[in-house]
Amino acid sequence: MVRTVVVHNEELLRSALVQLLRSDAALEVSSRAPGADLPDRDVLPTDVWVVDGDCLWGPGQTHDASFRARRGDRLVVLTTATRPGILRRAFDGGALGLVDKNAPAQRLITAVHTVAKGERFLDETLTVALLEGAAMPLTTRELSVLSLASQGAPMAEIAARLHLSRGTVRNYMAAAIRKMGARNRVDAIRILQSAGWT
Repeated sequence: MVRTVVVHNEELLRSALVQLLRSDAALEVSSRAPGADLPDRDVLPTDVWVVDGDCLWGPGQTHDASFRARRGDRLVVLTTATRPGILRRAFDGGALGLVDKNAPAQRLITAVHTVAKGERFLDETLTVALLEGAAMPLTTRELSVLSLASQGAPMAEIAARLHLSRGTVRNYMAAAIRKMGARNRVDAIRILQSAGWT
């Protein structure tokens, strides 16, 4: 029996994923909301975590609505090819399975069984996007500046929080906007978020 826990922000989709996985008699399935207290993690062992990519803890994220993987967790992450940042974060975070949200239902069940054996499962539709995700266009500092700006922080606050001068923050912001091919700060933030980098 493969003990599986589904982590998803939305109750309806979480329930649907649980029902799908329960159609395989070899899977024992439960679910949790991301950020919810997860007593099962310490008390009841879990073989595979099926996690929506939008729930993964990412750089600069501090809210409680995320799932933070622990070392040794076997993860199957659900995402799409249009979110290379999430793919890269999942892969770098040790996810063994990456499944396209647009894949046939049986592919998720196959991924869970593959990952439960400690093997890697990569949906072929995500391969190119994962390689594109390796080419993050921003430096760590540019990403930090843009991430703080996306949270509504004004230039002076960004400078104070990162221990930089306002001019240096403006330079990082300008470089980030240029590298993202954006028209302005708001457009750069939109591009960054839609790619899953923040």
